[in-house]
Amino acid sequence: MNFTTETQENPKALLVSTYHGTQQKKLCEEHLDELELLVKTYGMETVHKEGCAIRKFDASIYVGKGKLEELVQIANDKNVDFIIFDDEITPAQQRNLQKAFNRSVLDRTEVILGVFADRAQTKEARLQIELAKVKYEAPRLKRLWTHLSRQQGTSGSGGGGAYLKGEGEKQIEIDRRILKRKIDDLQKDIQEVKLHRETQRIARQRSEIPVFAIIGYTNAGKSTLLNALTHAGVFVEDKLFATLDTTTRKFLLKNNQEILLIDTVGFIRKLPHLLVAAFKSTLEEAFQADILLHLIDASHPMAEEQAETTHEVLKELNVHGKPIITVLNKLDKAPSPSLIHRLRMTYPKNVQISALTHEGFDQLQEMMIEELNSLRKLIEVSIPQSEYKLVSEIMRQGIVINQEYLDNDVLMRIQVPIPLANKLKKYEK
Repeated sequence: MNFTTETQENPKALLVSTYHGTQQKKLCEEHLDELELLVKTYGMETVHKEGCAIRKFDASIYVGKGKLEELVQIANDKNVDFIIFDDEITPAQQRNLQKAFNRSVLDRTEVILGVFADRAQTKEARLQIELAKVKYEAPRLKRLWTHLSRQQGTSGSGGGGAYLKGEGEKQIEIDRRILKRKIDDLQKDIQEVKLHRETQRIARQRSEIPVFAIIGYTNAGKSTLLNALTHAGVFVEDKLFATLDTTTRKFLLKNNQEILLIDTVGFIRKLPHLLVAAFKSTLEEAFQADILLHLIDASHPMAEEQAETTHEVLKELNVHGKPIITVLNKLDKAPSPSLIHRLRMTYPKNVQISALTHEGFDQLQEMMIEELNSLRKLIEVSIPQSEYKLVSEIMRQGIVINQEYLDNDVLMRIQVPIPLANKLKKYEK
């Protein structure tokens, strides 16, 4: 479903989530709070949130029959326009629930897809999201595309007259063929954009400037941090997925080392697998980075779950062995000391900051420099002045600790990336 606000102002929504056992009730409430923020980002007003204790899921209506009757009564009393479930429901369940509610029923996946579709800016992001939406709609066959433009032809013999190609086929078969063609066209377009981006990536890698990617849960403050460090002017809003497209900016560390900082799309709990696959190529650009800055909103009551979600998505994207600095953000919002302690114990390589007030930025830079140094090698070289271009390369990529001239040679004590150190091996003293 492609929701727009043109049909009515402030559509009203009833949010539904489920849990097993009283110990999960609090977690269910927190999940509903996050869903409410998602729904707000999507342009709807939440008028009621209902956490349902479920012993066993019903294969046909997801919740039990008695609970469904209660929810229908709430929907009628509150005069809501949409029912939104926190979990992904099957196409059959969605149809049965819409019949019971006599209203549109959405799930978390459809809302996230809608938010992504509203906020995508670049051509690749829009194509990736459209592909995810089409794949999501395929088993639901909601007829998003017109059938008025079906190809027409003739019978092949004189005077046979025009006929609708595929006459006699069921509508569902025609819909499936339209969707398949749409998927094939989108995948072809995405491949073309991907080749263009690959060219840009190769050019950036040739510059051999160290790259840091800022990753983390949506609304953790990634864009705020990038803006604070580089004055990038990236759009910042207190909504989920304010940033969908990667932004890259140069930054000079306090030791005069030039680096690239990449802002990335935020992760989220229960990120639809369709979107993980759709955005994999976009996210891979960030994961070509040398070092990841994992930003955590340390003021959020679900900070630990959000941090774990980010690591789960990293695993799903097969990002292994990449150096990670954990950045505990939003200290200005008086976080719980016990929560900070647990996060620091779970992620020992950490630094505490406030991207808004710039608190802790010196310590962040020191840790970034330290992490870069661990990817470098300290060597002494003697380079003939006739090969001075190597000296220029060293100055661009590394840190010169000491430099002097002896006869026709340049003697240098330097700290450089390991690949460059290997290249300079024959000049080592």
